[in-house]
Amino acid sequence: MAIVKYLLVDEFGTYVGKYSGRLRVTRPKTNEKLIEAPLIHLEAVCIMSNGVSLSSDAVRACAERGIPIYFLSGSGRAYAMLYSAQLTGTVATRRAQLAAYESPLGLHLARTFALGKVRNQVNLLRYFAKNYREKDPTLFTHVHDVVSAIQDVQAEIESFRTDGLVLEEARHTLLGLEGRAAHHYWAGVRLIMRQDFEWPGRETRGATDVFNQALNYGYGILYGWVERALLLAGLDPYGGFLHADRPGKPSLVLDSIEEFRQQVVDRALIALVNRGVSLSQEGTRLDVPTRRRIAEHVLKRLETPVAYEGRRLQLKSVVQSQARHLATFLRGERDAYEPFVGTW
Repeated sequence: MAIVKYLLVDEFGTYVGKYSGRLRVTRPKTNEKLIEAPLIHLEAVCIMSNGVSLSSDAVRACAERGIPIYFLSGSGRAYAMLYSAQLTGTVATRRAQLAAYESPLGLHLARTFALGKVRNQVNLLRYFAKNYREKDPTLFTHVHDVVSAIQDVQAEIESFRTDGLVLEEARHTLLGLEGRAAHHYWAGVRLIMRQDFEWPGRETRGATDVFNQALNYGYGILYGWVERALLLAGLDPYGGFLHADRPGKPSLVLDSIEEFRQQVVDRALIALVNRGVSLSQEGTRLDVPTRRRIAEHVLKRLETPVAYEGRRLQLKSVVQSQARHLATFLRGERDAYEPFVGTW
């Protein structure tokens, strides 16, 4: 039986059940078996369609083994996640997290999250631009100019003094700087993408073009991994620092995902487009094969070893390690929180 690390369930009307030591996906009407995944190798289950049924035995088997079950909408919104209630950390971490909002720790984190995102934007553009140094020096120069503009914003974030400010005041300035950096970054992404690929530029909500929808779908997958990492570290996903609190808005997930968007999702999907891999829509949404293709490539990227703290770890392990570092910083067991910044 083949090893299945990530069980992707993307067909309407299918059923996920437990049979002996494995999960089995079937079509109930015909009793046709689609795939089996031994639990011993399984790391995550992604439900990527409406109309999918799960047995309670399957849910319990995953919970007991620490296997998360993620639910994604057709647009990539991560609308639910199942995990074991026994896998979360101590209440001391959450108490420290809430207290940090009113202390310099919260200000430090808000600036650090913004800085981590901007530094990763710089490094990702450098990573792709180096391929053009010889074959297209003009394009390389244009990308270098964009990188310089982002680095100017980075310098402003680094020099931004938070003395005497409350978090709400600092947040406004930091989000403004982050927005300026993002404007330059997406212009740079347009430059490094295949020139015959039509893309209007970055749009988030309501995006109708295939690449923006692909980005949103990839971020939805990453979102689930980041939220689970925070929960396992004992943190409250809804108590953020850079992003403001809103009902139903997991602001700490949105904070923490910033240092991984470029290295996990953007890098995987830009490479996909530049290799000429097809991304298709059905009506106004990504079609099922494209959603599966995106999920496979993002999950593959999460398994990629990267340089981290003097060693090489898979990116998914870095996500978890960063969540633990955040928790220890908030509890006063670490002097500072440093964002993960991918190399180029």
